[in-house]
Amino acid sequence: MSVKRVAAIDCGTNSVRLLIAEADEASGLLNDVVREMRIVRLGEGVDATGRLGAAALHRAFGAVDEYAAMIERSNVDAVRFVATSATRDAENRDEFVSGIRGRLGVEPEVISGAEEAQLSFTGATGTLEIAGAATPCLVVDIGGGSTEFVMGEPGRAPTASASIDIGCVRMTERHFVTDPPWPAEVAAARDDIDAAIAEVAKSVPLRQAGSLVGLAGSVTTVAALALGMWEYDSTKIHGAVITAADIHRVCEELLYANRDKRSANPVVHPGRVDVIAAGSLVLSAIVAYTGLPEILVSEHDILDGIAASLTTAT
Repeated sequence: MSVKRVAAIDCGTNSVRLLIAEADEASGLLNDVVREMRIVRLGEGVDATGRLGAAALHRAFGAVDEYAAMIERSNVDAVRFVATSATRDAENRDEFVSGIRGRLGVEPEVISGAEEAQLSFTGATGTLEIAGAATPCLVVDIGGGSTEFVMGEPGRAPTASASIDIGCVRMTERHFVTDPPWPAEVAAARDDIDAAIAEVAKSVPLRQAGSLVGLAGSVTTVAALALGMWEYDSTKIHGAVITAADIHRVCEELLYANRDKRSANPVVHPGRVDVIAAGSLVLSAIVAYTGLPEILVSEHDILDGIAASLTTAT
């Protein structure tokens, strides 16, 4: 059996994550060796200023320094670093790119929304048990700066995709001034999100989806709250089916809770406390638009897609 050890890093608007995995080149199965996450809020202020801030860069570089040491100790065969929404949008992304190159010795890739969507689809559908799920599958990856929508059949190339700027950090910074947000702020955010979803529907037939698969921290956190968890358990989250009614209920609870109440539940990561309400609002709006009665939750996402791409690279 031929095994290849790879390291994948996903740098988003809110977090930087590392996956070191061993892959069986014959079967394509990935086995985790290391899976880490650091909340660095790289996209802080990017929606307003168009630039990556000095403090945000410092936080991101600190996380990557940690990851570089882990990668060196793990004797990996290949490394891929992918940056998404915040870096795409930043005028000074070259500063970020050179900093990552110097720390990892690989060229970081600032990928397009379309490629981000495809990697997310591959990561989610390549590892999630979706036997019996109606097709086509709509995979939704709610990030900090953007949300990716991908439609297709598991195991095949996606048939439609779109990326649009309605991430949890961006919506929070754009609309939520008070804590908890005032009804007028929530209404403005809903209008913004609904308009974005309607735009996506012009190229991705959202209402033709047979099933909905949700990825990333906003989705998994809402799922944990819907399940009544007080201790986060990824094994129970991965593959969980959450009803639309529970999604909407949790969203309303988060929107009307202040920071202290949101942070009281340990399943809400400290780095998500201030943005989870907006993230849940994006999720609730998507579920409502599709009309589907439930969502299938995946712990595997773009990070797994990046790792998988390294196992098939020549």
